[in-house]
Amino acid sequence: MGTRKLKPTSPGQRHKIIGAFDTITASAPEKSLVVGRRKSGGRNNTGKMTMRYIGGGHKQRYRLIDFKRRKDGIPATVKTIEYDPNRSARIALLYYADGEKSYIVAPDGLEVGQTVMSGEMAAPEIGNALPLAKIPVGTIIHNIELRPQQGGKLVRSAGTFAQLTSREEKYVVIRMPSGETRRILSACKATIGGIGNKDHSLECSGKAGRTRWLGRRPRVRGVAMNPVDHPMGGGEGRASGGHPRSRKGLYAKGLKTRAPKKHSSKYIIERRKK
Repeated sequence: MGTRKLKPTSPGQRHKIIGAFDTITASAPEKSLVVGRRKSGGRNNTGKMTMRYIGGGHKQRYRLIDFKRRKDGIPATVKTIEYDPNRSARIALLYYADGEKSYIVAPDGLEVGQTVMSGEMAAPEIGNALPLAKIPVGTIIHNIELRPQQGGKLVRSAGTFAQLTSREEKYVVIRMPSGETRRILSACKATIGGIGNKDHSLECSGKAGRTRWLGRRPRVRGVAMNPVDHPMGGGEGRASGGHPRSRKGLYAKGLKTRAPKKHSSKYIIERRKK
Protein backbone atom coordinates (compact mmCIF):
# COMPACT_ATOMS: atom_id res chain seq x y z
CA MET A 1 0.00 0.00 0.00
CA GLY A 2 1.43 3.36 -1.00
CA THR A 3 0.40 6.78 -2.23
CA ARG A 4 -0.05 8.34 -5.65
CA LYS A 5 1.06 11.87 -6.53
CA LEU A 6 -0.70 13.17 -9.62
CA LYS A 7 0.69 15.39 -12.36
CA PRO A 8 -0.16 19.09 -11.89
CA THR A 9 -2.68 19.29 -14.74
CA SER A 10 -4.79 21.71 -12.65
CA PRO A 11 -4.35 23.68 -9.40
CA GLY A 12 -6.36 21.03 -7.53
CA GLN A 13 -4.12 18.23 -8.80
CA ARG A 14 -0.83 20.01 -8.05
CA HIS A 15 -0.59 19.13 -4.34
CA LYS A 16 -2.97 16.15 -4.30
CA ILE A 17 -1.58 12.96 -2.78
CA ILE A 18 -4.05 10.09 -2.54
CA GLY A 19 -3.83 6.50 -1.38
CA ALA A 20 -3.17 3.76 -3.89
CA PHE A 21 -5.98 1.22 -4.17
CA ASP A 22 -3.76 -1.64 -5.34
CA THR A 23 -4.60 -3.83 -2.32
CA ILE A 24 -8.36 -3.45 -2.76
CA THR A 25 -9.91 -6.50 -4.46
CA ALA A 26 -13.65 -5.60 -4.60
CA SER A 27 -15.52 -2.47 -5.64
CA ALA A 28 -18.97 -3.27 -4.19
CA PRO A 29 -19.63 -4.17 -0.53
CA GLU A 30 -21.41 -7.28 0.75
CA LYS A 31 -25.13 -6.37 0.66
CA SER A 32 -26.05 -8.28 3.82
CA LEU A 33 -23.49 -6.28 5.86
CA VAL A 34 -24.48 -2.80 4.67
CA VAL A 35 -27.07 -0.40 6.13
CA GLY A 36 -28.15 3.10 5.12
CA ARG A 37 -26.57 6.08 6.79
CA ARG A 38 -28.44 9.34 7.22
CA LYS A 39 -26.58 12.61 7.55
CA SER A 40 -27.56 15.08 10.27
CA GLY A 41 -26.01 18.23 8.77
CA GLY A 42 -25.05 19.10 12.35
CA ARG A 43 -28.74 19.50 13.36
CA ASN A 44 -30.48 17.86 16.31
CA ASN A 45 -34.02 16.38 16.41
CA THR A 46 -35.62 19.85 16.46
CA GLY A 47 -33.62 21.09 13.47
CA LYS A 48 -31.35 23.35 15.52
CA MET A 49 -27.68 23.44 14.51
CA THR A 50 -25.70 22.02 17.43
CA MET A 51 -22.48 21.18 15.55
CA ARG A 52 -20.99 23.71 13.16
CA TYR A 53 -19.11 23.08 9.93
CA ILE A 54 -20.97 19.85 9.07
CA GLY A 55 -23.01 19.42 5.90
CA GLY A 56 -23.10 18.08 2.37
CA GLY A 57 -20.75 15.29 1.43
CA HIS A 58 -21.10 12.22 -0.73
CA LYS A 59 -23.81 9.70 0.01
CA GLN A 60 -22.42 6.84 2.11
CA ARG A 61 -23.52 3.42 3.32
CA TYR A 62 -22.33 2.02 6.64
CA ARG A 63 -20.47 -1.31 6.71
CA LEU A 64 -21.22 -3.40 9.82
CA ILE A 65 -17.83 -4.22 11.36
CA ASP A 66 -17.31 -7.11 13.80
CA PHE A 67 -15.23 -5.56 16.57
CA LYS A 68 -16.14 -8.32 19.08
CA ARG A 69 -14.86 -11.40 17.19
CA ARG A 70 -17.17 -13.71 19.17
CA LYS A 71 -17.05 -16.72 16.79
CA ASP A 72 -14.34 -18.57 18.70
CA GLY A 73 -12.79 -21.70 17.23
CA ILE A 74 -14.41 -21.30 13.78
CA PRO A 75 -11.91 -20.63 10.97
CA ALA A 76 -12.68 -17.89 8.48
CA THR A 77 -11.25 -17.21 5.04
CA VAL A 78 -10.44 -13.69 3.85
CA LYS A 79 -12.56 -13.19 0.73
CA THR A 80 -11.86 -9.54 -0.16
CA ILE A 81 -10.05 -6.40 1.01
CA GLU A 82 -12.35 -3.37 0.56
CA TYR A 83 -12.47 0.40 0.89
CA ASP A 84 -14.64 1.80 3.70
CA PRO A 85 -15.76 5.45 3.47
CA ASN A 86 -16.49 5.52 7.21
CA ARG A 87 -12.92 4.92 8.44
CA SER A 88 -9.31 5.50 7.44
CA ALA A 89 -8.39 1.80 7.50
CA ARG A 90 -9.32 -0.84 4.93
CA ILE A 91 -11.74 -3.64 5.83
CA ALA A 92 -11.62 -7.37 5.12
CA LEU A 93 -14.62 -9.59 4.34
CA LEU A 94 -14.50 -12.94 6.16
CA TYR A 95 -16.33 -16.12 5.11
CA TYR A 96 -16.67 -18.40 8.16
CA ALA A 97 -16.72 -22.20 7.84
CA ASP A 98 -20.35 -22.27 9.10
CA GLY A 99 -21.47 -19.93 6.29
CA GLU A 100 -21.60 -16.63 8.18
CA LYS A 101 -19.98 -13.48 6.79
CA SER A 102 -18.53 -10.48 8.60
CA TYR A 103 -16.24 -7.50 8.14
CA ILE A 104 -13.14 -6.79 10.24
CA VAL A 105 -10.62 -3.95 10.15
CA ALA A 106 -7.86 -5.20 7.85
CA PRO A 107 -4.45 -5.55 9.56
CA ASP A 108 -1.21 -4.89 7.69
CA GLY A 109 -0.13 -7.98 5.78
CA LEU A 110 -3.54 -9.68 5.63
CA GLU A 111 -4.16 -11.12 2.16
CA VAL A 112 -7.06 -12.69 0.28
CA GLY A 113 -7.26 -16.44 0.83
CA GLN A 114 -5.64 -16.30 4.25
CA THR A 115 -7.34 -18.09 7.19
CA VAL A 116 -7.99 -16.28 10.49
CA MET A 117 -9.54 -17.40 13.77
CA SER A 118 -10.51 -16.04 17.16
CA GLY A 119 -10.52 -17.56 20.64
CA GLU A 120 -8.08 -18.91 23.23
CA MET A 121 -6.89 -21.72 20.98
CA ALA A 122 -6.00 -19.44 18.05
CA ALA A 123 -2.32 -18.96 17.20
CA PRO A 124 -0.82 -15.47 17.70
CA GLU A 125 -0.73 -14.74 13.96
CA ILE A 126 -1.83 -11.70 11.93
CA GLY A 127 -5.61 -11.27 11.92
CA ASN A 128 -6.31 -13.68 14.79
CA ALA A 129 -8.16 -12.38 17.86
CA LEU A 130 -7.04 -13.71 21.25
CA PRO A 131 -7.48 -12.84 24.93
CA LEU A 132 -4.56 -10.69 26.09
CA ALA A 133 -3.61 -13.46 28.54
CA LYS A 134 -2.74 -15.71 25.57
CA ILE A 135 -0.73 -13.15 23.59
CA PRO A 136 3.08 -13.30 23.98
CA VAL A 137 4.88 -10.30 25.50
CA GLY A 138 6.23 -7.92 22.84
CA THR A 139 3.50 -8.68 20.29
CA ILE A 140 2.09 -5.88 18.10
CA ILE A 141 -1.73 -5.69 18.49
CA HIS A 142 -4.78 -3.59 17.57
CA ASN A 143 -8.58 -3.47 18.13
CA ILE A 144 -8.20 -3.79 21.91
CA GLU A 145 -11.13 -4.20 24.31
CA LEU A 146 -11.38 -2.13 27.49
CA ARG A 147 -13.86 -4.54 29.11
CA PRO A 148 -14.30 -8.26 28.36
CA GLN A 149 -16.81 -8.96 25.55
CA GLN A 150 -17.37 -5.22 24.99
CA GLY A 151 -15.76 -5.17 21.56
CA GLY A 152 -12.57 -3.47 20.44
CA LYS A 153 -12.40 0.23 21.31
CA LEU A 154 -8.71 1.14 21.10
CA VAL A 155 -6.26 1.30 18.15
CA ARG A 156 -8.60 1.08 15.15
CA SER A 157 -7.39 3.77 12.71
CA ALA A 158 -5.07 3.37 9.73
CA GLY A 159 -1.40 2.69 10.42
CA THR A 160 -1.74 2.47 14.20
CA PHE A 161 -0.58 -0.32 16.52
CA ALA A 162 -0.04 -0.99 20.21
CA GLN A 163 2.45 -3.31 21.92
CA LEU A 164 1.97 -5.69 24.83
CA THR A 165 4.99 -4.95 27.02
CA SER A 166 4.50 -6.92 30.27
CA ARG A 167 2.08 -8.67 32.65
CA GLU A 168 0.96 -7.67 36.16
CA GLU A 169 -1.22 -10.29 37.91
CA LYS A 170 -4.64 -10.15 36.18
CA TYR A 171 -3.60 -7.19 33.99
CA VAL A 172 -1.31 -6.70 31.03
CA VAL A 173 0.63 -3.51 30.31
CA ILE A 174 0.16 -2.03 26.85
CA ARG A 175 2.00 0.82 25.15
CA MET A 176 -0.52 2.81 23.13
CA PRO A 177 0.15 4.63 19.80
CA SER A 178 0.16 7.96 21.70
CA GLY A 179 3.02 6.77 23.93
CA GLU A 180 0.70 6.23 26.90
CA THR A 181 1.33 3.07 28.96
CA ARG A 182 -1.69 1.55 30.68
CA ARG A 183 -3.07 -1.62 32.28
CA ILE A 184 -5.89 -3.62 30.68
CA LEU A 185 -7.55 -6.79 32.00
CA SER A 186 -6.03 -10.01 30.66
CA ALA A 187 -9.51 -11.33 29.79
CA CYS A 188 -9.98 -8.62 27.14
CA LYS A 189 -9.46 -9.55 23.49
CA ALA A 190 -7.12 -7.96 20.96
CA THR A 191 -6.21 -8.71 17.35
CA ILE A 192 -2.66 -9.56 16.30
CA GLY A 193 -0.80 -7.14 13.99
CA GLY A 194 -0.84 -3.44 13.19
CA ILE A 195 -3.57 -1.86 11.05
CA GLY A 196 -2.93 -1.48 7.34
CA ASN A 197 -3.07 1.57 5.04
CA LYS A 198 -0.02 3.00 6.83
CA ASP A 199 0.44 5.81 4.30
CA HIS A 200 -2.93 7.39 5.10
CA SER A 201 -1.19 10.15 7.10
CA LEU A 202 0.73 11.20 3.96
CA GLU A 203 -2.42 11.94 1.95
CA CYS A 204 -3.23 15.53 0.95
CA SER A 205 -6.61 16.67 -0.36
CA GLY A 206 -5.13 19.16 -2.82
CA LYS A 207 -8.30 21.26 -2.98
CA ALA A 208 -11.17 22.38 -0.78
CA GLY A 209 -13.67 20.38 -2.82
CA ARG A 210 -12.31 17.00 -1.68
CA THR A 211 -12.85 18.10 1.92
CA ARG A 212 -16.45 19.07 1.05
CA TRP A 213 -16.99 15.58 -0.39
CA LEU A 214 -16.29 14.26 3.12
CA GLY A 215 -19.08 16.45 4.54
CA ARG A 216 -16.82 19.06 6.16
CA ARG A 217 -17.73 22.70 5.61
CA PRO A 218 -15.20 25.57 5.92
CA ARG A 219 -14.11 26.28 9.49
CA VAL A 220 -13.94 29.95 10.50
CA ARG A 221 -11.02 31.02 12.74
CA GLY A 222 -11.92 32.74 16.01
CA VAL A 223 -9.55 35.67 15.36
CA ALA A 224 -11.40 36.39 12.10
CA MET A 225 -14.73 36.89 13.94
CA ASN A 226 -16.19 39.89 15.72
CA PRO A 227 -16.00 40.20 19.54
CA VAL A 228 -19.71 39.35 19.82
CA ASP A 229 -19.09 36.00 18.11
CA HIS A 230 -15.85 34.79 19.73
CA PRO A 231 -13.60 35.74 22.69
CA MET A 232 -10.61 35.93 20.30
CA GLY A 233 -12.41 38.14 17.77
CA GLY A 234 -12.13 41.86 17.06
CA GLY A 235 -9.20 44.27 17.20
CA GLU A 236 -7.59 46.57 14.67
CA GLY A 237 -5.73 44.75 11.91
CA ARG A 238 -4.58 41.21 12.51
CA ALA A 239 -4.75 41.03 16.29
CA SER A 240 -3.44 37.80 17.83
CA GLY A 241 -6.56 37.27 19.91
CA GLY A 242 -4.86 36.64 23.26
CA HIS A 243 -4.70 33.22 24.88
CA PRO A 244 -6.32 30.51 22.70
CA ARG A 245 -9.77 29.69 23.96
CA SER A 246 -13.01 28.17 22.74
CA ARG A 247 -16.10 29.98 21.51
CA LYS A 248 -17.53 29.70 25.04
CA GLY A 249 -14.42 31.17 26.67
CA LEU A 250 -12.75 27.99 27.95
CA TYR A 251 -8.95 27.92 27.67
CA ALA A 252 -7.49 25.70 24.96
CA LYS A 253 -3.96 24.51 24.12
CA GLY A 254 -2.49 24.12 27.57
CA LEU A 255 -5.35 23.83 30.04
CA LYS A 256 -5.71 20.32 31.45
CA THR A 257 -9.29 19.17 30.93
CA ARG A 258 -9.04 15.61 32.30
CA ALA A 259 -11.10 15.06 35.46
CA PRO A 260 -8.69 14.78 38.44
CA LYS A 261 -10.61 11.83 39.99
CA LYS A 262 -11.40 9.98 36.77
CA HIS A 263 -11.95 6.25 37.35
CA SER A 264 -9.51 5.06 34.67
CA SER A 265 -6.56 7.14 35.97
CA LYS A 266 -5.47 4.27 38.25
CA TYR A 267 -4.86 2.08 35.17
CA ILE A 268 -2.60 4.61 33.44
CA ILE A 269 1.06 4.06 34.29
CA GLU A 270 2.54 6.80 32.10
CA ARG A 271 0.64 9.57 30.34
CA ARG A 272 1.03 10.23 26.65
CA LYS A 273 4.01 12.28 25.54
CA LYS A 274 3.30 15.95 24.87
